[in-house]
Amino acid sequence: MPKEPLFTSKEVASPIWVSVSEAASLGGVQSKTIRRALKTDQNLLFRIVKNRYQIEFGSLIGFLHKNTKLNNKFNSAGLGQYIAAWK
Repeated sequence: MPKEPLFTSKEVASPIWVSVSEAASLGGVQSKTIRRALKTDQNLLFRIVKNRYQIEFGSLIGFLHKNTKLNNKFNSAGLGQYIAAWK
């Protein structure tokens, strides 16, 4: 049974879309991890524009908080190292 995403694009008036390489940099993971997630994770929202994946930022944050390993990488090498406390 799929979990509800932490953030949905319905709540956001104009969502932020990032590329696979930007998502990997923000998450502190490799782009291969993001590409695998696009194939398997149903909660990761994306669209394809000119044969390029565009990933919705809120669903990316939810994916990166999904398990301990991804969360640790996000907090040590990704965007999370700059955030003192999440809401």
